Amino acid sequence: MIWFSADQHFDHKNVVKYCNRPFDNVEQMNNALINNWNEVVKGNDTVYVLGDFAWRNPNPFIERLKGNKIFVAGGHDKKLKAPYMRIIHPLGLKDEYGNDRTIVLCHWAMRTWHKSHYASWHLFGHSHGNLESYGLSFDVGVDCNNYYPFSLQDIAEKMKTLSPIVDFRKQKEK
Repeated sequence: MIWFSADQHFDHKNVVKYCNRPFDNVEQMNNALINNWNEVVKGNDTVYVLGDFAWRNPNPFIERLKGNKIFVAGGHDKKLKAPYMRIIHPLGLKDEYGNDRTIVLCHWAMRTWHKSHYASWHLFGHSHGNLESYGLSFDVGVDCNNYYPFSLQDIAEKMKTLSPIVDFRKQKEK
């Protein structure tokens, strides 16, 4: 199974108050995020983490989380190194009907992205649920899903409720 997440901010004590997270302290938040992740992610699953994973040393958290983790850098990911950190080009995944689907991953939200006018998806973090979707874009941060990762199926269902960006080139032809 494929999962997406962002903005865990492990060991970042101020994110509890900045984002009004329902935890008494950073240790409680860390444990809840780990428990939620491991509740749904299985050993052979792949999780794309779209930035701001850990405030300090990410390794203790990486080791405690199930699945194959692939990280896209955010502003707080300076300590993530290879083999964990990778540059991710637009993904080619199969959608729920077996069709090829381009998915663009970035920590930050974009107004346009690769093939955005051709119904590609854009998944992002950074905004902690404070930024509306634009076209087929969606914030996959933990603040948007009760502190759990999103499955590819969750994303496919959400995308059915969004409107693609109109191809301005086709509008000019009319």
